[in-house]
Amino acid sequence: MAMNLIKKTSEYKIFKRGDERFAVQDATGKPVNGEEKVNILLAEELIKVTLPGAEPEPVEEAPAEEEAAVEASGEDEAPADEEVADA
Repeated sequence: MAMNLIKKTSEYKIFKRGDERFAVQDATGKPVNGEEKVNILLAEELIKVTLPGAEPEPVEEAPAEEEAAVEASGEDEAPADEEVADA
């Protein structure tokens, strides 16, 4: 897997891996992981963090209610019967 150097400082090197993720090495060449890695990538604005548990906005259910009303009234079935009778 090829890694491309993105940024090099006196404290660390940031690479972009072949699978589009990032790898960070310290000045001695050892990998940096965990919270320290996240903090480095955030400082360089390479990633964005979203808080866990953030619920997406609820989707409106109006179209589902409209479909139920159409099914209950039988409007979908009537035109189909008329087309068959005309043929």
